[in-house]
Amino acid sequence: MTDWVGRTVEAEVGAVAHGGHCVSRVDGRVVFVRHALPGELVLAEITEDKGGAFCRADAVRVLRAAPERVEPPCPVAAPGLCGGCDWQHATPEFQRELKARVVEEQLRRLAGIERPVEVEALPGGPLRWRTRVRLVAGRDGRAGLRAHRSHRVVALEDCPISLPLDPVLSRRWRPGSEIEFTHDGDGQAHVREVSVVRGKRRSRQLSGGLAVQHAAGRDWKLDAHGFWQVHPAAADTFAAVVGEWASAPSGGLAWDLYAGVGLFASVLAGQVGPDGEVVAVESGRRAVRDGEAALADLAQVRWRSGRVEQVVRELPGQPDVVVLDPPRAGAGRAVVESIVESRPARVVYVACDPAALARDLATFGQAGYGLAELRAFDAFPMTHHVECVALVLPNQP
Repeated sequence: MTDWVGRTVEAEVGAVAHGGHCVSRVDGRVVFVRHALPGELVLAEITEDKGGAFCRADAVRVLRAAPERVEPPCPVAAPGLCGGCDWQHATPEFQRELKARVVEEQLRRLAGIERPVEVEALPGGPLRWRTRVRLVAGRDGRAGLRAHRSHRVVALEDCPISLPLDPVLSRRWRPGSEIEFTHDGDGQAHVREVSVVRGKRRSRQLSGGLAVQHAAGRDWKLDAHGFWQVHPAAADTFAAVVGEWASAPSGGLAWDLYAGVGLFASVLAGQVGPDGEVVAVESGRRAVRDGEAALADLAQVRWRSGRVEQVVRELPGQPDVVVLDPPRAGAGRAVVESIVESRPARVVYVACDPAALARDLATFGQAGYGLAELRAFDAFPMTHHVECVALVLPNQP
């Protein structure tokens, strides 16, 4: 088959697909087109072709625009440039509609679940929300982000979706180094440079290091570059939904899997009270230390450090509720099967990837648990990412 890379084709743009692109068909092949919207007619330049049934392309010219198309607020949110955003060329309302379609399609295709989805906006608008960014220094020492599916660095003058990056963008860095930037809940900037020198990985904290965050009615002190929600409104929002759906009984037992520093464990602890127990399982040792310090006043929280798929098999008792917030790949069959073997009355699943959520819901379904409620949030405006919270209950006989 002829390599199509560099070829420009006229494409009628079809449905949105998971990953920040839309589907088109050209000469019998599927073409995944970025920088396009459903219903548009575009000229698309093929950027990747591995010889299979599909290839990838960028819309380089719009011949017939969708009514939801707008001018991107960032000059490098364009073909061949920064790969950080996917939907700057669509109105915020249509971005959420596209994400809702993706969640619906993943649930239908991977879990056999037909369910209408609404993606809810978080407070603050679509710009200046990102509090955590990992940049990379190009050959000239300027910090930037990588181009889509590439190691090439696109230098930045600004990033409109992020809080101001002046401490990073105003100076030169060792070429190839990564620069981690965090803006915490008290407005403090934390900057760390990670580079490889003579084959050894070295980390240098330039400012801050211990971040302060505020959520679920508590103050948190944690590693500035450890896990915390990127959107400033996300932690409080998700904690509220988890608390509503968990409904852990007073004196009960709850599991918080992939607990991080214990955001959801703190909510569960308030529900079970001093006579109950919350088991928080987390593999990151620094996160466990930060969580133990943050929740030192809650004797009912018991921490277990280790990989969830190993620890969950050893946990005693029958939990009233299990909360899990796995990484992008999802929990996986082994973890889901261990959860259902414990027969919890309810499961609250926080997911940052709809495909992974759908696969795990399919496994729950095979074990007699079904999706009861679902909320989706636009916690990453301008990108294709979407956060979902699902309530999973045992099927009624």
